[in-house]
Amino acid sequence: MVEHKIPMEELLAQLNSNITTGLTTETYLKKLEELGPNELTPPANKSELLKFLGCICGGFSLLLWGGGILCFIAYIIQFVREGEDATEDNLWLGVCLVAVVLITGIFTYYQEAKSARIMNAFKNMIPQRALVTRDGVANEVDCVYLVVGDIVFVKAGDRVPADIRIVSSKGLKVDNASLTGESEPQSRTSEFTNDNPLESKNLAFFSTNVVEGDAVGIVVRTGDGTVMGRIAFLASGLEKDKSPIAKELEMFIHKITIFAVTVGILFFIISLCLGYFWLNAVIFLIGIIVANVPEGLLCTVTVCLTLAAKRMAARNCLVKNLEAVETLGSTSTICSDKTGTLTQNRMTVSHMWFNNVICESDLSDDQSNETYDREDVGWQSLMIVSMLCSRAEFKPGQDKTGILKRECTGDASESALLRFGELAHGHVASFRAENEKVSEIPFNSNNKFQVSIHASSHPVGDSFYHLVMKGAPERIVERCSTILIDGKAIPLTDMWHKAFSDAYEELGGLGERVLGFCDLHLPISKFPEGFAFDTENINFPVKDLRFVGLISLIDPPRPNVPLAVMKCRHAGIRVVMVTGDHPSTAKAIARIVGIISPENETPEDVAQRLKISVSQVQEKDAKAGVVSGSRLKDMSSEDLDMIIDCHPELVFARTSPQQKLVIVEGFQRKGLIVAVTGDGVNDSPALKQADIGIAMGIMGSDVSKQAAGMVLLDDNFASIIIGVEEGRRIFDNLKKSIAYTLASNIPELIPFLLYIVIGIPLMLGTVTILFIDLGTDIFPAIAFAYEVAETDIMERKPRDPRRDNLVTVKLLRIAYGLVGVFETIGGFFAVTLFLAQNGFFIHDLVNIRKNWEDETINDLKDSYGQEWTYSQRKTLELACYTVFFLAIVITQWSDWIISKTMRNSLLHLGMHSNWTGVIAISIMILISALICYTPGLNRGLHIIPVPWESWLYAVPFALLIFVYDEIRKFFVRKYPEGFLSRETVY
Repeated sequence: MVEHKIPMEELLAQLNSNITTGLTTETYLKKLEELGPNELTPPANKSELLKFLGCICGGFSLLLWGGGILCFIAYIIQFVREGEDATEDNLWLGVCLVAVVLITGIFTYYQEAKSARIMNAFKNMIPQRALVTRDGVANEVDCVYLVVGDIVFVKAGDRVPADIRIVSSKGLKVDNASLTGESEPQSRTSEFTNDNPLESKNLAFFSTNVVEGDAVGIVVRTGDGTVMGRIAFLASGLEKDKSPIAKELEMFIHKITIFAVTVGILFFIISLCLGYFWLNAVIFLIGIIVANVPEGLLCTVTVCLTLAAKRMAARNCLVKNLEAVETLGSTSTICSDKTGTLTQNRMTVSHMWFNNVICESDLSDDQSNETYDREDVGWQSLMIVSMLCSRAEFKPGQDKTGILKRECTGDASESALLRFGELAHGHVASFRAENEKVSEIPFNSNNKFQVSIHASSHPVGDSFYHLVMKGAPERIVERCSTILIDGKAIPLTDMWHKAFSDAYEELGGLGERVLGFCDLHLPISKFPEGFAFDTENINFPVKDLRFVGLISLIDPPRPNVPLAVMKCRHAGIRVVMVTGDHPSTAKAIARIVGIISPENETPEDVAQRLKISVSQVQEKDAKAGVVSGSRLKDMSSEDLDMIIDCHPELVFARTSPQQKLVIVEGFQRKGLIVAVTGDGVNDSPALKQADIGIAMGIMGSDVSKQAAGMVLLDDNFASIIIGVEEGRRIFDNLKKSIAYTLASNIPELIPFLLYIVIGIPLMLGTVTILFIDLGTDIFPAIAFAYEVAETDIMERKPRDPRRDNLVTVKLLRIAYGLVGVFETIGGFFAVTLFLAQNGFFIHDLVNIRKNWEDETINDLKDSYGQEWTYSQRKTLELACYTVFFLAIVITQWSDWIISKTMRNSLLHLGMHSNWTGVIAISIMILISALICYTPGLNRGLHIIPVPWESWLYAVPFALLIFVYDEIRKFFVRKYPEGFLSRETVY
């Protein structure tokens, strides 16, 4: 960008414009056609159809689609071969599989679409109207129709409609915080001051806010060509990586899919080798796939994430993507912007120096924390000067609003002085009215001071007029010859100059903006009432004044940020500040909020303590570091990695948007899951690159909200901690849910394998398996979303995505190798007992399959010699399905109970911690009873009524599971580093 360097006459000629008359209509229309409207191109979005297809074709969905299609094919072939005698089992199984995919997909799509609709409310990229001169006539036009070369007028309260070069200005100040991170408004003039366009005073940028003054400017960039547009393009060009939970689910799905398909194909081949008809072998293949795939998992995950997102929404955290909830829980590093995120983006009086003492300001509403004497002449004089020498005023209609929350006209520093004056002194407007301003020299960048003269309602001595001055402390003190100490004006000697310098250095070292204040009561003999003060040819004294003190201001941290940072530390999360503000200010805020601990030193601190140069300090010798953008610019990736490793506590200051991006990539290179918080346009590339970007909802720019995955609607940084806990809770509960769900896969799979290998009758049907996964198991699985967090959840270190996966070997060992085996034994025990009661001993069932399924054999003898027809055998087989189904339900009840905690005993926790789960397992039992004993329903699911005592067959195994797990947890608690803890706590 070079438009700020070009002489104005040359620039006007290039743009074919005129300062007085602006563009002609003909030129304007031509440019509008060539350059297009003044708006940012929205990021390319997928069509709603593609989004929906993504929801129904991802994860297990493709496997279930394949299973469903195979079922339809099998049914069609059976129908062609057997006609009306063909069973409809495969048809209904296919319908169920497709329904599962569609219902889950629709639910996921609905949740994500709802978040997207909320985000549309934030899109307000262009100010509504702008005052433009064309053909010599000034008119208000829609900002979207501005073009390069237009002459525009902006004033306090406006949003800059495009990138403009200042032609003329009157006290113009703009808030560049969203672009540069600087909390202090920047003055703008027609003067070219810096090659860097962001630093030059003659440019005002699109979408920044005018806080004071007015100006005429010429539009030099519009739409995507603006500085904001280029940053937004940088963010939109970044490829978004998959979220950690998406990667975990994808890995789990791949493993389960490979296992299910491999086992299915293996037994498909074995079936063919054993002489089964190929269509029956295909049905076995479908059964094995259905038994291995936890069909309800996708729905469970979606519901868990949705419930978590709703809980967070209730706390003003908008989750744009459901998976972002868990990502926050996995976060190991938070890279946070300063202005507007850690701080309030509202300048506030922090300290005062008078009577050679530094005092903290009291910003409480009742002034109960004051550390100074209000009757002290020094304090009163300082307050009088600060209240009078200010142009800030409260906006009308805020009488019922808290003083610190009132909106003001004027720049941030003067607004801070006004709020403090209203709190500490009170009735500022009345006091100013009693001391009418008669003359003023506004602040300018050359003098660096502001002077105003007031007609005093209460004259002091022989003075009617009171001159007050504020500005840069070094400029103020050089205009003073006396200093007010303990109510007396004494000569400003070298000793007091040193005292002033020490105080100034101490306050400046805190990263605070320091202002100096002085005054003079003008003698009535020289300045009688009605004296004509001339501010052009100054006819009043601006030297030999009386120095009254210093006031320092800071953009204070949000009240809850220090506690939130401390909680992050306890949770093992590293908080790093990344800001565009000055290093000293960034360091001061970092110390206040706890990002840099009081006991830790930066290399600069070490150098100062040892009285050596900073270059002599080894990086490893300082636990904290403040790295400026100018230094970062010359660093290689290896250098940045070294900085990250050497300094556990880090602050990056004066960084550009591109550098913020590099910093995030540096942490991600080390395998860390990075969250980025920010509110400005300059934060958007880093927000997009992060594993999860968190934007501010109130103060945040539109571009930052668009780039982020989560929006804090109340701008409360502490909400991140809530999100971290919620995310960790979700990950834990998903693990519990998956462990619970997978356990029933073994008793679902083994009957098929034994049916094929040793030729016993099939003990559990495919449709019944599907009903277990989607009818009885799904409610308790979803209920884990309501499980309370483990007591140590925020004391753990963040999970390592390379080792601590959603599904681990330990989890599979527990689910498949222990609980699943217990359930399988319980199921076969129940069926064996039931068959024995009906005449078939288990040893007589081996290799009976061929005769069992032969429709022509109606005299098959059981172990007692009783004859069974084909129809009777099939009825008995359905009864076996039912008994095995009930055994799984009963043992899964016990499985749900033990899965509630990983370490704590249920005897201590109780069932009351999750009443939703209690209701869910009660519903599971109720549904099982309804299915068994409701005519019509049972036949469709291959279940028939069985004696009530059949429900009790598996109870001993359910108790065995519970007792075993209580013993395991006892030894885990007793020996936290022992074998059971290492091998069974997943």
